Amino acid sequence: DDLEVDFASRYAAGGDVLEVGCGTGLILERLARVAKRAQGIDLSQGMLEKARARGLDVRQGSVLELPYPDASFDVTCSFKVLAHVEPIEHALAEMTRVTRPTGVVLAEFYNPMSLRGLVKQLGPARAISAATKESAVFTRFDSPFRVKKLLPMGWHIVASRGVRIVTPTAFAMRVPGLRSALRASEWVLADSPLSVFGGFWIAAIARRG
Repeated sequence: DDLEVDFASRYAAGGDVLEVGCGTGLILERLARVAKRAQGIDLSQGMLEKARARGLDVRQGSVLELPYPDASFDVTCSFKVLAHVEPIEHALAEMTRVTRPTGVVLAEFYNPMSLRGLVKQLGPARAISAATKESAVFTRFDSPFRVKKLLPMGWHIVASRGVRIVTPTAFAMRVPGLRSALRASEWVLADSPLSVFGGFWIAAIARRG
């Protein structure tokens, strides 16, 4: 979350921000500290209740039909959500629609060109609840090169960040003595040319000209 919040804060400071798929508000709460106005949407009422308990301005809604007028936000962001949306081009079109012409969309993708992607695609499906495995949930993997082809006309990738470049699984961060080394490496590499190998790849999308 630290790498995601840090990247988003570059654009969110002093602006109007929407987080799509805000969940319980862990990231939105931190963005609200730097933004002029921060709002969030999510499909889950249970998640939204926890976000409201944090004092956040959230409502129920889908990325496929965002309940906001055109050009409502300076920053529209989504983390670890778009990977579970099948009509991804529709989702990106909605996110750009509610973003002002001078604003930016921050879209995070699951990257097949990564250690994490390799583990996810070759390893066994893990349990995400007592009765459900990962394989029961639609999940897409889009490389940085494919993402460029998914964008609405007139929108382009102007910056990016890689997350989990050298950390293949979350479990590795729990190994004593390894956590600090991995964390330091991730911060150094996040904005380097190796960012294209991040397990989570964040594209900053904006209009040009």
